[in-house]
Amino acid sequence: MTAPGTEPPARRTRTGRWRDQLIAYGWLVLAWNLFWGEFTWGNLLGGLLTAGVVLLFFPLPPVTFHGRLRLRGLLVFGSRFVVELVRASAHVARIAVQPGYTPRSAIIGVRLRLPTDLNLALTAEVLSLVPGTLIVEVDRDAGILYVHVLDVRGPAALATSRAQVHALERRIVEVIGSNAELRQVRTGPVDKEFP
Repeated sequence: MTAPGTEPPARRTRTGRWRDQLIAYGWLVLAWNLFWGEFTWGNLLGGLLTAGVVLLFFPLPPVTFHGRLRLRGLLVFGSRFVVELVRASAHVARIAVQPGYTPRSAIIGVRLRLPTDLNLALTAEVLSLVPGTLIVEVDRDAGILYVHVLDVRGPAALATSRAQVHALERRIVEVIGSNAELRQVRTGPVDKEFP
């Protein structure tokens, strides 16, 4: 019998894939029941069958997670998210009711410092939840998010929007990233020449 963590790499990888598939299966079954709006035996059985078909015929790409959950980072992220949500909602509401004002919008490309699938997905999802920003496209290979930004008043506003996306990325990594990923987003260069 081998000690935990000393299994051959192939065995760890296979075990990790099965674990990830079971987690995805569970989330799909939960999502199926939430879509129907109630938990019944029929919905549970339908969710089990549908999740199995989805994972069999449309396998999800492997998403690696080497980090750990940090409670302090989660508290900072949650409080900052609520503040940004309220501020952005008030800003969009002001634009909506201001007579005669036509906001200028822009689409900016932001290269993330940690272009993993998990980081791209989480950063894109959180950005889409904040009023006034929307993900238009994701370039997975280059690690670039194309973000639609509302009410851009000049080049300084574009630079501020990019800085806000990088700050959001850093806060997400501070919640779930590994120590190496955390060092990378804290010290990694921000691509300022990207259009």
